[in-house]
Parts: sequence; structure tokens; C-alpha cells
Amino acid sequence: MHEISPINLEKTPFEMIGKDWMLLTAGDENKYNTMTASWGGLGVLWNKNVVFAFVRPQRFTIEFMNDCDYFSCSFFDEEYRNALAYCGKYSGRDVDKAKECNLTPDFTENAPFFKEANTVLVCKKLFVQDMNEDCFLDKSLLSNYENNDYHRVFVGEIVKVLKK
Repeated sequence: MHEISPINLEKTPFEMIGKDWMLLTAGDENKYNTMTASWGGLGVLWNKNVVFAFVRPQRFTIEFMNDCDYFSCSFFDEEYRNALAYCGKYSGRDVDKAKECNLTPDFTENAPFFKEANTVLVCKKLFVQDMNEDCFLDKSLLSNYENNDYHRVFVGEIVKVLKK
């Protein structure tokens, strides 16, 4: 993989996240976890290129996102759709997702990612906040939270983009 500028990403965030999905990963070489995400965003905030990632409180990945200063977003070719579906369905508490999906973990100096990815965003955590019911202006969106399991929002500065 080689490093590129975020300006040179070939796809829109709508394709990358909403259509293709991503693996959100945090931890280190000793212990990490990943989860599939199809909600999130890329943009500019505080004069920095950032990722907006959303994690529900029951997800195992949230522990790693909370404890680590960095995380990664790995994007894959369509041939990995089943692996992404698996990583969204099963918990890292119960299975080794990388092993089950034939994914090879790799580690930058700051965050884990997967060698099979076509694009990786390595992010430094800048901001964390829990969503809460009172902040929803469109109350119909609360139907996404029947169990009151509101996402925790993570904003991370994109510090490195790796491209296959």
C-alpha cells in the first residue's frame, strides 16, 4: 500500500460508506476489534479532514474506540461483501472475525487495519459525544433506536490514507 492525500480519494463518501460499507477497527497488535459500518461520513471540521463514525453502546468495538487514540476505516472491493456482512453480524466477543473472514490484520504505528482493503483511513480521535433523544429535531428518526441504544459519535482526523 502507498500513501495518498485524502483529496485524491476516487469515490464519494456516499459510495464508500453507504454503498460499499467499511470496517471500523481500533486496538493494537495484542488486542483489537472490528465492526462493519454503513453509517458515517467524511468532511472538514476545525480545518481538518475528518471521519465521523457512529458506534452503538452494545458493540464490542466501542470499548476499543473509547480506549484508543486512533482508529481505522478499511474499505474493500465487492468480493469482500460477505466478509463485511459477517463482521456486521457477529461479535468479536464470540469469534475471531479476521480469521473467519480470511482477513489479514496489519498495524500502522497507530491503528490496526486489513491488508486486503483497497483503501484505509487512519484517524486520530478528536471528539467523542453520545447522541441523546433530546437532540433529535426529527423525532421520526428515533425509530432507529427502539432500545434507546443511541450511537456514540467519534470524530477523527484523517492522518493517513493508504491505497492499494
